[in-house]
Amino acid sequence: MKSKKLSNILTLGFALFAMFFGAGNLLLPPLIGLEVGSHYFVAMIAFGLTGILLPFTGILSVVFSGDNFNDLGHRVNKHLAAILGTIIMICIGPLIAIPRTAATTFEVGLKPFFPTLDPIWGSLIFFVITLGLAIRPSKVVDVIGNYLTPVLLILLALLIIIGIIHPTADFLPSDLTMMQSFSKGFIEGYQTLDVLASVIFAGIIISAARDKGYTDTKSKSQIVIISGLLSTTCLLFVYGGLIYLGATSGITNPEISRAELLIEISRNTLGQYGLIAIALCMAFACLTTSIALTSAVGTFFGRLTNGKVSYTVLVVLCTIISFGLSIKGVDEIINFAYPPLAFVYPITITLVIYIVLFGKTIKSKTPYIFALIASTIIAILGLLKLLGKLDESTIENLNKIPFFEYDLGWIAPSIIGFVIGLLIDRLKK
Repeated sequence: MKSKKLSNILTLGFALFAMFFGAGNLLLPPLIGLEVGSHYFVAMIAFGLTGILLPFTGILSVVFSGDNFNDLGHRVNKHLAAILGTIIMICIGPLIAIPRTAATTFEVGLKPFFPTLDPIWGSLIFFVITLGLAIRPSKVVDVIGNYLTPVLLILLALLIIIGIIHPTADFLPSDLTMMQSFSKGFIEGYQTLDVLASVIFAGIIISAARDKGYTDTKSKSQIVIISGLLSTTCLLFVYGGLIYLGATSGITNPEISRAELLIEISRNTLGQYGLIAIALCMAFACLTTSIALTSAVGTFFGRLTNGKVSYTVLVVLCTIISFGLSIKGVDEIINFAYPPLAFVYPITITLVIYIVLFGKTIKSKTPYIFALIASTIIAILGLLKLLGKLDESTIENLNKIPFFEYDLGWIAPSIIGFVIGLLIDRLKK
């Protein structure tokens, strides 16, 4: 019985790791290391907050609320799950995350070996495989957890361990202060999209746990939480290692792209086999995430339409849209992604954190609503700033809000909003 439980934990934990660990997770850490240099440890902590701790908190928020994101949203407002869920699914689905997985696979996994290959053909092959494996949602977790992830982890561990034992160069100097390095790591963690994905992936893992016989609330929560801890441990090792490799890469070209940097680090670390290793890593990392996200999109919108649009139709539609956008290239997709992510992240993080911290003791919806309203206002102001819609005097005034200049201005207002909502609720009673 214990061996079966351990096997289930490994399957679910590795599957969750692979769902989280996609294109951005492999490309972003080395560039962070390159930019922060000797401040790599501070940046690693910051990146770990938004790339590891908050996604795990997202898993917990769903586990504490029920079985899927709808249950989490209903803790605050019956319409929130549909509205916020739709925004999240579009971001982590066909608009940003899924196209990015295909574009990254082409640039890192195929282009170095087939420099004349048209990206259309690379994306077409990628999405044919994605569609073939995502079309049967009940098999998604087992395929990813039992077969694809172990290969991915072995290859990544090989690259990181050799890179740490035999670093290419000393730590690079950085023009960033320690606080700027922290902010860099924290904000870059947004680009992983893992906090957004966590509240969706939680439903997939919980469903898989039920299928494996964990039907009562206690055993189901326990197996999902332990599996989540396993995935976060793997992520911490990989992120820390990749940031370190970037900081000791010895590369001084500030214009180098994320894909070129990763390829160069792999070549310097593993020699002639580096390109093959990183190509396989990228293929497995992106494919597992693409499969999970495509399945999640089909499941979410199938429920949202009450089954009027079938899972199969939604998965095919998601694949076609993602295929069309993937041809733009990695850097263009990442640059395009930042404004919408900067808007939706503060709202999602606020929901997740406050539900986990206070969900069991504060049942009233009022404090959560006020906290979300405050975060949404700051998120809108932050978006306008990014889009250049605010003048200098307005930005100067907004910078008086704690951490606003570091794109973390939602923290204090959400706390104030929560307290005001709590006071209003107490006065009513």
